Amino acid sequence: MDLTEANISRDFAIKRADALFESGQFLATLDRMVRYKTKSQSSAYSEELVSYLEIEIFPAFAALGFETQIVQSPTGKGPTLLATRVESEEKPTVLMYGHGDVVSGMIGEWSNGIDPWRCTTRGGRIYGRGTADNKGQHAINIAALGIIHELRAGKLGFNVKFIVEMGEEIGSPDLSHVCERHRETLKADLFLASDGPRLSAERPTIFLGCRGARRIHLDLNLRDRSHHSGNWGGLLANPATILASAIATLVDDSGRILLEELQSPPMTSQVQAALADVMVSPGPDEPSLSKDWGERGKSPAERLYASNALEILAFAAGNVANPANSIPGQAQAVLQLRFVVGTKIEEVVPAIEKHLNERGYGEIKVSQSQYFNASRTDIDNPWVSWTAESMRRTTGKSPALLPNFGGSLPNDVFTDILGLPTIWVPHSYPGCCQHAPDEHILLPLAAEALRIMTGIFWDLGGLETRVPPSAPNHDRADPALL
Repeated sequence: MDLTEANISRDFAIKRADALFESGQFLATLDRMVRYKTKSQSSAYSEELVSYLEIEIFPAFAALGFETQIVQSPTGKGPTLLATRVESEEKPTVLMYGHGDVVSGMIGEWSNGIDPWRCTTRGGRIYGRGTADNKGQHAINIAALGIIHELRAGKLGFNVKFIVEMGEEIGSPDLSHVCERHRETLKADLFLASDGPRLSAERPTIFLGCRGARRIHLDLNLRDRSHHSGNWGGLLANPATILASAIATLVDDSGRILLEELQSPPMTSQVQAALADVMVSPGPDEPSLSKDWGERGKSPAERLYASNALEILAFAAGNVANPANSIPGQAQAVLQLRFVVGTKIEEVVPAIEKHLNERGYGEIKVSQSQYFNASRTDIDNPWVSWTAESMRRTTGKSPALLPNFGGSLPNDVFTDILGLPTIWVPHSYPGCCQHAPDEHILLPLAAEALRIMTGIFWDLGGLETRVPPSAPNHDRADPALL
């Protein structure tokens, strides 16, 4: 193609993205990335974590003129790569993020003998561990940067800083430390990244943060061993019965939270307006929504993106696989509270302890683990409408605007430590099977995502100021516009 300045335009850049995808070059790159068995949950794969950054990611950024360094883990976990390219202090600076670590490959459990450590394309799907979470997503973003770099003759037209961490699947133990230590290096005007699913495969999506998550452990130990149910049944308190009854005072049989301190704060009018345009419609390979489940008086979108949810993740007493005719001596349960911004999360465990004590369940020990904080950017931040308009120009579709992701990501590191507005543009979809056998991304969605990011980067290069001009608050006046 003739890359003279006269024939390079936004449309030309989008066509270049299509050509890159259709050539197979992107899929070849993703296949290389998937081959690294970057399982952060086991120290046996620590060399794979390093190799992924040193052999695959470091050269990709170096080819785009980034200054790149690998920061060793302060906790002895996975390393973190920091890449920076500053062209002009007058231009916008965008901080981006991805994670290269994955969960277990679960070899042998994938359909039709698919190898989780290679990319396999079948029926419009690209299978492989990390294709959706998160190698495929940051591969798309890096490829889009490469397109702009090529078309603008070695320039981007804006500044980029990029973090690739190798510990997200174990709770990002180093990310906050790295961002604190390199706060000056990571200064930016906007955080823009891709992770998690879209609202649906068909609809481009923006989300501005994430719900937090807190695991709540309930343990009841009444005696050291089990006792024969024929000899002692009706005489000994059963810890499983007691624990189940105690949980039923926290959440009812329709999934509604009963304890006030665990309930979500009221939705703002901005959040309600944005979610009025959001329909949660499971696809053919996704579970149907349960009828009359969750908080009353709220739409599925409001329950998923603007409400708290208390779920029982595990419950144990005795041996379910081989039960004995005996009364167990102990029972344990692990609950999880997914919570939105405004929840007084540090008051949750004391509130549960007080509640259980008042109802005669004082012997149950309450503890907590796995902390993810809730955070989100204001809907009326000018970057939100600017990004939505860029996506609409590229796709002809109005992107769904979600106040926050239903799951959890380390978004609070970027909002609270670095003080940035955060915008996530996900490239996966709810049925992607992340963390399970058959993880995949969709071919048409990935191609559209590459176009979207190319369009955003092209538009960023055209900004003359570090903050976009104020746009009408479409999310307030007419949510359908977003």
